[in-house]
Amino acid sequence: MKIGIIGLGLIGGTIAKSLKNKHYISAYDLSENTLKFAKENDIINEAYNDIENFISDNEVFYICLYPKAIIDFISKYKNLFKKNSIIIEISGVKTYMVQEISKLNLENIEVVFTHPVAGSEKVGVFHSKAEIFKNANYVITPVKNNKKSSLDLVKSLAKEMRFKNISCVTPEVHDSMIAYTSQLTHVLSLSLVNSVYAISTELETNRFIGDSYRDLTRISKINEKLWPDLFITNKQELLKKIELFEIELRKFKDALIMNDVKKLENLMINSTSLRENMDRGNKNDS
Repeated sequence: MKIGIIGLGLIGGTIAKSLKNKHYISAYDLSENTLKFAKENDIINEAYNDIENFISDNEVFYICLYPKAIIDFISKYKNLFKKNSIIIEISGVKTYMVQEISKLNLENIEVVFTHPVAGSEKVGVFHSKAEIFKNANYVITPVKNNKKSSLDLVKSLAKEMRFKNISCVTPEVHDSMIAYTSQLTHVLSLSLVNSVYAISTELETNRFIGDSYRDLTRISKINEKLWPDLFITNKQELLKKIELFEIELRKFKDALIMNDVKKLENLMINSTSLRENMDRGNKNDS
């Protein structure tokens, strides 16, 4: 199958590496250096800097741009796509994307809304690795005009990329869950690192860093061009999750103020139980 990738960054490059052994992969990107690197390193079969030729030579596309850039791209070039073309979008927010793309009145294009829940703190095709997708989660949010054959194709390609769990949910469920499991965790990591300025000490902070801090703050090395877009386009759900977290954090603060050892123990027991249930769920999925 001929598959075109629009936007050859970390995820676009990883998709290319994951599918190239079974498909003919071409890519369109505004960066000549990116395309040159991908071609020279055998990540793709063909590189395009001419959008018309690229679109006419493919019928299945992965669009790997930032959310608002995806909408702009489809709006600008929608008339170039052949009838029955399939665009697989991979952004981290869905309700906003479905609403905005539905306004474009697409005739020849079927958009399948998906989210590979995997990535890295690094950016660019230079850091793409097929291993990023291995055993990760892949979410599809079907909409009314999606054909079963198109959804089956997307699931099949996700399996080829070695995703472990492939889920189909509504855009609203996706955004609620991702606000908790991904966006809130990034907010917490960023806040934790930024709070280092509140520490008054002559010693270097890194002399006191252990695995807990290292694990919690890995994702604070963030793509500052992408994540504000994700936060804002899903802000209602993210704000709800931040408020819920503030409630839980306040429980620890109040227990400390009152020297309430029992309350601290109960909070920890509850957290351990919930986390162990998550672990058991992961084992059942394997």
